[in-house]
Amino acid sequence: MSKLCFTPPIQEEDLQIIKPKKVAAGLPAVRASVKNALKYMDVKTCTKTLFSVNQMKGFDCPGCAWPDPDDNRSALGEYCENGVKAIAEEATSRRITPDFFKQHSVEELSNWSDFKLGKSGRLTEPMVLRAGNSHYEPIAWEEAFGMIADQLNSLDSPDEAIFYTSGRTSNEAAFLYQLFVREYGTNNLPDCSNMCHESSGVALSGTVGIGKGSVRLEDFYVTDLIIVMGQNPGTNHPRMMSALQKAKKSGAKIISINPLLETGLKAFAHPQHVSAIAGGSTKLTDLYLQVKINADVALLKCIMKLLYEVEKQKPGEVFDHDFITSKTSGYKELIKDLEKFEVDDLVKETGLKLDQIKKAAKMILGSEKIIICWAMGLTQHVNGVNNIQELVNLLLLKGSIGKPGAGTCPVRGHSNVQGDRTMGIWERPKPAFLDQLEETFGFKAPRKNGYNTVEAIEAMHEGKGKMFFAMGGNFLSATPDTLYTAEALQKCEMTVQVSTKLNRSHLITGKTALILPCLGRTEIDIQDGEEQFVSVENSMGIVHSSTGGIEPASKHLLSEPAIVALLAKFTLQDNSSTEWIEMAKDYDLIRDKIEACIPGFDDYNTRVRQDGGFYLPNGARDGEFHTSNKKAKFTLNPVPKNTLKKGEYMMMTIRSHDQFNTTIYGLDDRYRGIINGRRVILMNKNDMKKLGISQEEEVDLMSKYGGKERVAPQFKAIAYDIPESCVATYFPEANVLIPITLIAKKSHTPASKLVKIFIKKKQS
Repeated sequence: MSKLCFTPPIQEEDLQIIKPKKVAAGLPAVRASVKNALKYMDVKTCTKTLFSVNQMKGFDCPGCAWPDPDDNRSALGEYCENGVKAIAEEATSRRITPDFFKQHSVEELSNWSDFKLGKSGRLTEPMVLRAGNSHYEPIAWEEAFGMIADQLNSLDSPDEAIFYTSGRTSNEAAFLYQLFVREYGTNNLPDCSNMCHESSGVALSGTVGIGKGSVRLEDFYVTDLIIVMGQNPGTNHPRMMSALQKAKKSGAKIISINPLLETGLKAFAHPQHVSAIAGGSTKLTDLYLQVKINADVALLKCIMKLLYEVEKQKPGEVFDHDFITSKTSGYKELIKDLEKFEVDDLVKETGLKLDQIKKAAKMILGSEKIIICWAMGLTQHVNGVNNIQELVNLLLLKGSIGKPGAGTCPVRGHSNVQGDRTMGIWERPKPAFLDQLEETFGFKAPRKNGYNTVEAIEAMHEGKGKMFFAMGGNFLSATPDTLYTAEALQKCEMTVQVSTKLNRSHLITGKTALILPCLGRTEIDIQDGEEQFVSVENSMGIVHSSTGGIEPASKHLLSEPAIVALLAKFTLQDNSSTEWIEMAKDYDLIRDKIEACIPGFDDYNTRVRQDGGFYLPNGARDGEFHTSNKKAKFTLNPVPKNTLKKGEYMMMTIRSHDQFNTTIYGLDDRYRGIINGRRVILMNKNDMKKLGISQEEEVDLMSKYGGKERVAPQFKAIAYDIPESCVATYFPEANVLIPITLIAKKSHTPASKLVKIFIKKKQS
């Protein structure tokens, strides 16, 4: 019987624990960048890529979606350490040829670590794992498309097919992809947004009328106060620290709210500044609040309660009543709700001291322009939507949306996750968008909502989803309830992955599986003899071009738009009048169709060629709220009661510094002082003492939901600065503990940031 490894395998680790770093970036980041670049790229490729990444005429970093400066881009390099790691992963000189798959069975590869899989090299040819076989084998592109088309056309309903999208897919590929899927006849378009900022989109759409942030990068340099919540920019969005440093030098204050004490929020040494060589750094955070996991609503409500007490004594001096009266609704209801809460009760929920919260309230009280930034630490909770709505309440009270230096700033992960949603990658499309597709392309678009990510997994597990197609990503490792998801994928008749490199999702498959290798962001894209570029949208709504500059890893690679176009041609045949092949030859034609279908893309081909690109319309940024009543809405959000049974702990999953989403770049978490190991659990030292657990002692982790016990064995306990009753572990190793049913209300985002677990010592 086959022994496939669904989760990252347990391997011997030479774990070392050192003191956490006090300063992020600086010379250590330079050394790590150079080491990674030269280890995986030749000198010529290294030089060519690093001097063109994130430049005006270069390519967009395949890492995070933090925006590039509109001007004054660094000539030395507009990138960060983790950006270099992402580029090295894609532009590596290592190759995976058919001989590789001939030598290694799927079972053997599944027992490799995620790090080893990712570092094996670039995929070079389309491969197929035929039913019952143990090894992938090469397949011609034409035969591959024929197999996929036959499978799609044999289904009883288009709704039995599921089409996933990673956030690194370009605007052009994403638009073609959703167009094909809808011409095929379904809205089953789950994507990585469902697993990260869906809670932000739902909350912001309902309160301020747009599911995107409202600030520009320039707002950071004229603001009074920046509040960073549930986010670790030092690891996940390192280029953001340059903006925080510049904001500090311009006079801004920073409050950081996070259970873990993160180096990247404490101090930053700009690696390109001379002062960093001498050990100089900038203190970032003025007030650090180590709130308990999921106590954000309690904290925000406590702050608003304290502000309201001052407002009653000094009417009009704390809240912006002109803004509240003219631009919002629900203020009276909010105040009435606030009066129900006692400060002492709220403080108790946070795990903080009243004096700490009073300091935060005082800083907010004295600020007219406030930006709140957040990431997964707020969105991936059962009450994730409430978390975002509550921070919007605070901004509305201060009139801090729709003016320079103020607003909402959800910080996205994948480099084009926001652009993919703009292009129509969504399981719940708006009727107006479908109407425009119908008018432009002459077909009847499906109107029934499709599956989001969690619903897609459940559908596959129940046999309702029989075909799974992934445009990028590592679906198995990114999703919750790993064993359940693995079973779901294995029940499919066929699974298809469009990828640049190997990951665990290529190894846990349907009865038949295909790998379709594509061009990367760094590579030259020639179609019909003409060089093409693609476009992306960053976290702040700027659409700009991306042009690769190095030779493709293999002559057999196709671009993502070409893959989608050929898939559509083979599947739809004469049933579609769309000029698929023509658009794949000339991406300008795709952009013309985007312009015809999506508001804000007027004169797309001209504006995207301008240096820096262009901003999409954003009502909230301009103080216009496109809600049902044309006003920003205050909301009433309950304080969650996170009661724990005896022996239970609140676990949140996190990334290491050598990691971007599911991609493992290395085995160190340098800032946290964890070297050469990933199967660790960070615990408060008092909790360890109560359980009788010593430093680096091996424990098993267990969760119990819905009568089912889930176990993640062999983790080493590490004492760390984290509130009592709270613990942290890396994903994807701990994803096996997250039940498929633990999701955010309204957004259905997996609640990976609060999973109640038990910690079991090994039997002596």
